Amino acid sequence: MGETTNDSDRGISRRALFIGGAAAAVGTAVLARDELGRLWWRTPGVEKPRKEGEVDFGGARWVAASSANWRRADRPDDFGVDRVIIHVTQGSFKSAVKVFQDPGHGAAAHYIVGKDGRITQMIRELDVAFHAGNREFNERSVGIEHEGFVDRPEDFTDAMYEASARLTARICARYDISVDREHIIGHVEVPGTDHTDPGPHWDWDRYIPLVRAAAKRDAERTAGPSASPSGSASASGALRDGATAASKATPDAERGA
Repeated sequence: MGETTNDSDRGISRRALFIGGAAAAVGTAVLARDELGRLWWRTPGVEKPRKEGEVDFGGARWVAASSANWRRADRPDDFGVDRVIIHVTQGSFKSAVKVFQDPGHGAAAHYIVGKDGRITQMIRELDVAFHAGNREFNERSVGIEHEGFVDRPEDFTDAMYEASARLTARICARYDISVDREHIIGHVEVPGTDHTDPGPHWDWDRYIPLVRAAAKRDAERTAGPSASPSGSASASGALRDGATAASKATPDAERGA
């Protein structure tokens, strides 16, 4: 499940206000570099262009999450993205969409993948979704919810694994994320979390090879038969597909928390 605390502090922190002076006092810009890098995007007009209804994965359908469940950003320029976090909704696909649209929920993921392989995007990858229960990991990750319950292995279908793997492969290519278990993690692995998803029945030994295979297919398709050795597209470079026009769910009532 996603976090229930709101990490939307849209104002500049006191620490940020003093960072410039602190850096000058110690005679180096190193101290301030990270903090200032996280602040420049707040300047009006400094952000990537957006269009209503855009998605970052061509196979996704757009349904907007409540703006209370995410924070506007300009990733990866303001926050580097180096993780994909796998979640399980503990509910149905429909209930996940509904709860991400609820401003009182305080959490949402970028994507939801259904048992049938359908993908809905609810938050742009540019923006910080409140899905991990850890502010730093929210800022550095893309969150993917999967329909089902952690104690029902039958919920994790072939169609779901295949669709999710294609999605994760594109995300990893876009941000040069290594396809391995250090960078593709479960919600349970986020520091400080009290969640257990995706649970013991999520098949990592199956999933990671599927992501690698999807990345390889995409790289080969992008390179094409006529690509020269010096001009061949790589999985990390050529798959920056950009935007194509186009969570956390609370448990269903009968299942409990």
